[in-house]
Amino acid sequence: MITNKTYKIKGMHCASCAGIIEKTIKKIDGVKSAEVSYGTEAVKLSLDEAKTNLNIISEQIEKFGYSLVTPTAQEMHMSPNEHAAHLGLNQSKKEKLTELKDMRNKVLSAIPLAIISIFVMSWDILAELETVSPMSLLWSEFFHHLLPIMATYVLFIVGKPYLIGVYRFLRYGKANMDTLVGIGTGVAYFYSFIMGAFEETLLKNFVGVENTYFDVTIIVITFIALGKYLEARSKLKTGDAIEKLFSLQAKTALVLRNGQEVEVPISEVKIGDIIIIKPGMKIPVDGQIIEGQSTIDESMITGESIPVDKKVEDLVVGATINKQGSFKFRATKVGFDTVLAQIIKMVEEAQGSKAPIQAMADKISSIFVPVVLVVAILTLVLWLVVGSQYLGFSQALSFGLVCFVGILVIACPCALGLATPTAIIVGVGKGAQYGILIKDAQSLEKLSQVDTIVFDKTGTITKGEPEVTDIIILDKNYNEEAILQLAASLENHSEHPLAQAVVKKAKAKKIQFENVQNFNSLEGVGVQGEIDGKKINIHKPEEKDKNIPGIISLQMQGKTVVVIKKSNANIGLITIADTIKTEAVQAIKSLHKKGLRTIMLTGDNILAAKHIADQAGIDEVIAEVLPHEKANKIKELQAEGKIVAMAGDGINDAPALVQADVGIAMATGTDVAIESAGITLLGGDINKIAQAVTLAKATIRTVKQNLFWAFIYNIVGIPVAAGLLFPVWGILLNPIFAGLAMAGSSVSVVSNSLRLKTKKL
Repeated sequence: MITNKTYKIKGMHCASCAGIIEKTIKKIDGVKSAEVSYGTEAVKLSLDEAKTNLNIISEQIEKFGYSLVTPTAQEMHMSPNEHAAHLGLNQSKKEKLTELKDMRNKVLSAIPLAIISIFVMSWDILAELETVSPMSLLWSEFFHHLLPIMATYVLFIVGKPYLIGVYRFLRYGKANMDTLVGIGTGVAYFYSFIMGAFEETLLKNFVGVENTYFDVTIIVITFIALGKYLEARSKLKTGDAIEKLFSLQAKTALVLRNGQEVEVPISEVKIGDIIIIKPGMKIPVDGQIIEGQSTIDESMITGESIPVDKKVEDLVVGATINKQGSFKFRATKVGFDTVLAQIIKMVEEAQGSKAPIQAMADKISSIFVPVVLVVAILTLVLWLVVGSQYLGFSQALSFGLVCFVGILVIACPCALGLATPTAIIVGVGKGAQYGILIKDAQSLEKLSQVDTIVFDKTGTITKGEPEVTDIIILDKNYNEEAILQLAASLENHSEHPLAQAVVKKAKAKKIQFENVQNFNSLEGVGVQGEIDGKKINIHKPEEKDKNIPGIISLQMQGKTVVVIKKSNANIGLITIADTIKTEAVQAIKSLHKKGLRTIMLTGDNILAAKHIADQAGIDEVIAEVLPHEKANKIKELQAEGKIVAMAGDGINDAPALVQADVGIAMATGTDVAIESAGITLLGGDINKIAQAVTLAKATIRTVKQNLFWAFIYNIVGIPVAAGLLFPVWGILLNPIFAGLAMAGSSVSVVSNSLRLKTKKL
């Protein structure tokens, strides 16, 4: 059996960690695919449970210092906290906060030591420049013995993760960012320790011992630890969207058990339970009203601020808020099946998915660390071989060591690894807050490139339900209300959808129905009956009715026309049509402002389609196409070089939604359409399409900004750290500044991604 699930991973500290884990897992027999995200610290797994299991996978990555967070039996009992833990929310957040506190304590303990080191280093530099007097012998000796003690604490306590990284590299041959920092600061520390220990003996005349790098070890590790702490704290904010979604859920439910109202935890609600809702209460799970009526705030789902009236048989959604009135409803979906749980799952999976733009960064990160190690070693060798001829071996070794450590520190690929996932996480979360659910990062990236939006008509541009649009008087003895009263009185006895549209119109106008006798439904034609002894006929236009003024033009607008007769005399016409959504015109205008071409693709007749398209302002109409032909039309557009987004809501739209570069489904539509699409719009508001395009462009622009700065930083930083500027200007990059820059780059990338939260859609 093939299963597809997402699991959290403990122990990830850098971008290259994701590469190591992904490669390791993919080699396991039975793993069909594995996609590891450093941004969400999770892996999306597709595995054959007959060949492997989660324990085997976890064992394979544990030797590299990582572990899979698998759901426990207790979690599956679905109490609120356990439900959160299973979704990777509360438990993950709690662990993150504990880890963050530990990081904070270590950073706070290291900062005073770094300040002392900076003070000593600055004094020495200023003394060499003759800006200040040299440090007295007493103070010099004091710091000479204090710095090794401080460096030992910082390296082995604060810098423990980096030393573990070196150990794993030596044992398993897998290098990550921790490896680079560990080797760099470790070499600086042990070189300095040996120089200090043997300064009076063996190496006194072999290598000058005036230069030690305990301060480099202290300051670099402190800067990097501080950067990692700030990065981790910022990354917690990128996941706020999921936490906010989860906090919407009710904690308890008022359930009818054995005729008594009993308040139970939401985890104990079962399908079929009768739940009582009172004014102001939060609806705990999804269900259908069986008694009463109310007004419900569904803005959490639809994004619309206007409350919705609900009556018997209407559906209610968990986490929405009852504004007024009391009612009872039967639970139809609980636990993972509720709309809210599905939204959380969808958002989490999208945040963990990779955009195509990330492939380049992943590939570079995977080979980056080994290449940097080679470059650092070659740089050290080059300094010793070439530098010794001009500077002497002692000075060349000292400078070579500075460059070696500097390269290892500045080359840490954290910023590169964070560039894409942090922006995707914030972008997807932002979309969820606006009722735009993004299934995966690929859909987000493709949407940013779209130049053509194709719309289905019914349910997307139109409301998807028949509505009375015109009442035309043919007999001056009657007014609109009288004609509607006669028609609705008869149609109230019919179950035909068009009949119900007439009844709905009459009810909206609060018209009283007349008593009808001898009602008869004429299948495919209309209805007839008697009111006050007078014969009433309602039917489709016959051949002889074509002479009635206006019928032809109304039909050309795609409207269904019915003729109302009393005593065989024509007294009026009623037209019924699927009307355009109120927001459609503004939605199309917004898309046009973005330079996008709009097309309507529908199975309806060309006249009806053109009438609706003209009302909405859509550029082009392709009508009278079958469901499989819709997908072919999308292919034709793609063959022209267009990048196409398709918006639809029906089962017949599913093939086209899949064929399009990006499928956009209305959440008011069918499950099949939603599953086929990459993006779902809650509430079916097509205004959200323009917002989704804005969000996609802003997110991918942020990714590109992040990647640019990450690449530039490494491209410029490594040659400078290697000493490229020394022969001309005598400039060497101190590893301390390399560490500061490396930490700063990661924080700046995360901060840039967090700017998306302020973007107006």
